[in-house]
Amino acid sequence: MRLKMCSIHVQDPQAAHSFYTQTLGFETLMAMPEHNLFIVKDPGDAGSVGLLLEPSDHPVAAAYMKGLHDAGLAAIVFGVPDVRAEYQRLTDAGVRFQGEPSEDPSGTSAVFDDGCGNYIQLHQD
Repeated sequence: MRLKMCSIHVQDPQAAHSFYTQTLGFETLMAMPEHNLFIVKDPGDAGSVGLLLEPSDHPVAAAYMKGLHDAGLAAIVFGVPDVRAEYQRLTDAGVRFQGEPSEDPSGTSAVFDDGCGNYIQLHQD
């Protein structure tokens, strides 16, 4: 068994697709705008897990997403080889972070707002 797909609820899947591909650097795995369906994947990795940019139009999903955001909690964690370099690249691209990268026993991390209703944590071991 292997992980094939996971999802993150977003306010606008098409806008999220643009941000996740153009700003973050993910690749499109599937895009069906007529069905409001967008799935992205890691760049260059044919066997990577798909990330479904899930519409948050269900009341439970919207409440969950809002609750996480209001609490300042990340909805998902993305691994990167160098958090500080990625922090600088994304800051230069206009992405808003909660603060500077920080270190703890698990590694280095930084949290940013994806502009689609979520905080995303970058993590480096």
